[in-house]
Amino acid sequence: MKKASRRLAMMGNPMTQFTRRIISCSKVLILVPLLSGCGGDGMQDLREYVTSVKSLRQGHVEPLPEIKTYESYYYDVADLRDPFRAEEKSKPAEMAATGSLHPDVNRRRETLESFSLDSLRMVGTLSQDGEHWAIVAANDKTVHRVVLGNYAGLNHGRITRISDNKIELTEIIADGLGSWNERLVSLALNDDN
Repeated sequence: MKKASRRLAMMGNPMTQFTRRIISCSKVLILVPLLSGCGGDGMQDLREYVTSVKSLRQGHVEPLPEIKTYESYYYDVADLRDPFRAEEKSKPAEMAATGSLHPDVNRRRETLESFSLDSLRMVGTLSQDGEHWAIVAANDKTVHRVVLGNYAGLNHGRITRISDNKIELTEIIADGLGSWNERLVSLALNDDN
C-alpha cells in the first residue's frame, strides 16, 4: 500500500493533471494564431510610400538673416537740468509789472462771463435807431442781448465787433509766465433754429 500511495503522490492528482493539460493546450491554441499574424511581409506598401516621399523634390530653405549687433545709445545728461528739482523761472511779478496788458480785476463781472464760449450760441441780431445788438443763448436755456463792449466767456472776452453772422471777441489769457496775451475768437450765427 505504501507503494501505491507513493505512486499516486508522484503522479499527482489526476484532476489537476487534466486541468494543467487543458491550460497548456489553450495557450498553444492562442499563441499559434498570434505568432502566425506576426510572420510575413505586410509592410511592403509602407516601404513603397516612404520611398516615393523621399524621391520627391526637396524644398530650399533660405539661410537665416545676419543678425546686426546692437549699438547702445550713450545718454549724456551732464548739460541737462535735473528733472527732480524745480525749474528756476524768471520773476513773474516783475514781468507782470512791466507788461501793460492785463485784465481789469476791479470791474463788475457780467452774466455771460460765467459761461465758457463753447456753451454760448449766437442766435440772431437786432437793430434799432442805429444801435446793433446780438442775441446770445446760453446752455442754461436763457437768452441774452449783448452790445459792443460787453464781456462774455471765462477768459475776459470783450465783444469788439457784431455783424449779422458772427460776434468777435478779444480774450485776455495768461501765458503761465506771469504775463497776459490777447487772443481773437468769434461766435458764429447758429443756423440750427
